[in-house]
Amino acid sequence: MKQISAILLALLVTVTTAFANDNALWQRSTLNQIIKNGELRVGLEPGFVPFEMLDKKGKVVGFDIDLAKLMAESMGVKLKVVKLDWNGIMPALLTNQCDIIISGMTITPERNLWINFADSYMTVGQTVLIRKGLSTTIRSFEQLNSDKYTVATKPGTTAQDAIKKFLPHAKVQLYDSESAAVDEVLAGRVDGFVYDYPVNAIYYARNQKSLQFLDSPFTHERLGFGIRKGDPDFLNWLNNFLAQIKGDGTYDRLHTRWFKSRDWLKLLKK
Repeated sequence: MKQISAILLALLVTVTTAFANDNALWQRSTLNQIIKNGELRVGLEPGFVPFEMLDKKGKVVGFDIDLAKLMAESMGVKLKVVKLDWNGIMPALLTNQCDIIISGMTITPERNLWINFADSYMTVGQTVLIRKGLSTTIRSFEQLNSDKYTVATKPGTTAQDAIKKFLPHAKVQLYDSESAAVDEVLAGRVDGFVYDYPVNAIYYARNQKSLQFLDSPFTHERLGFGIRKGDPDFLNWLNNFLAQIKGDGTYDRLHTRWFKSRDWLKLLKK
């Protein structure tokens, strides 16, 4: 009897300690802080069409914004959009300037060393927009792998990594925004723009007379929500949130609105 009592006591101590540790973890959780503060701070960089972009009134709209609104609504809190430069977006998360990154961020092993990602919410790949004058000579992205050609993209992106890997011989020009890079292609000063398929598809839809679209993705990239490490409660909530909206049709409705329809183009500045 004494031996059984000792075992039960040991189990009780173990369970109590585990509960205390779990409770302490929850108290530190970003999700707990969001609920206490009544505010979800989402870090993003406007300009990634149609994920997050500025409308005619300067308001951030897009697919990611609609997802963020749903998140905040499900948490019962207000949404605060934190506009950031792309190169500073992970440092901002790590220094608690935002609670989560929702900005079309590709999940990579290098980024995953610093932050954690929820389950992927979309898969995309790199494609190329080329100036119209090259449409008869350039039929695939591999043909741009020559020092005769100059390709443009944005620094710090997986598009830049893709150029280094697949087009090492091409000349490269880097621009602070997607629109600035596309403008250079439209002006004929750059031969091609390498970027994610959804972005290039939109720019092509708006400039079909001046651009050619090599629309077969040559990379496989999963996009995910970025959060700070050591937060299993927030990660669990995000994965279940994503599973729910994919299961009940909400995700598909938003995807159709922003990726299969072009009605939202009238919201943007020309």
